[in-house]
Amino acid sequence: MSALFKVAAESPALSSLQFARMQVSDLPDVLAIENDVYPHPWSRGNFLDSLYSGYEAWTLRDPAGMLAGYFLVMLAVDEAHLLNISVRRDLHGKGLGRMQLDKVAALSRDKGMASILLEVRPSNQRALAVYKQYGFAQIGVRKGYYPAADNTREDAIVMRFAL
Repeated sequence: MSALFKVAAESPALSSLQFARMQVSDLPDVLAIENDVYPHPWSRGNFLDSLYSGYEAWTLRDPAGMLAGYFLVMLAVDEAHLLNISVRRDLHGKGLGRMQLDKVAALSRDKGMASILLEVRPSNQRALAVYKQYGFAQIGVRKGYYPAADNTREDAIVMRFAL
């Protein structure tokens, strides 16, 4: 098991975490988290395409340089589309998802966006709870949007947050 997943005696204080623009050199750490927390993770190519397209891609690291989380946002006309947001498994429930959503909202406001749109699996109850608590509202369902187990598909709940 890589050092990335060794649990520290104490989780990092939120104030000690730092955001930085995601670089190609971050992808090994990003992919380690992605592959650990999702049953159908993004590929290296998905991340590279997003970086090369100029999407807002950010990492969140502790003072020792350990990756705690990351997100990617596509800006389109007046709406930000949150494509991926993830927190390292051993740091779930510590407020890092909300911290990243605060950064997403601030970036989106700075870029003149009116709202943030996202899709989430109905089976991802932890993420759904975070989004609802943050103020996202369900605006629709995309049928069979996500790949699922046994060559099936899972719907996506579409949510929006007005800025």
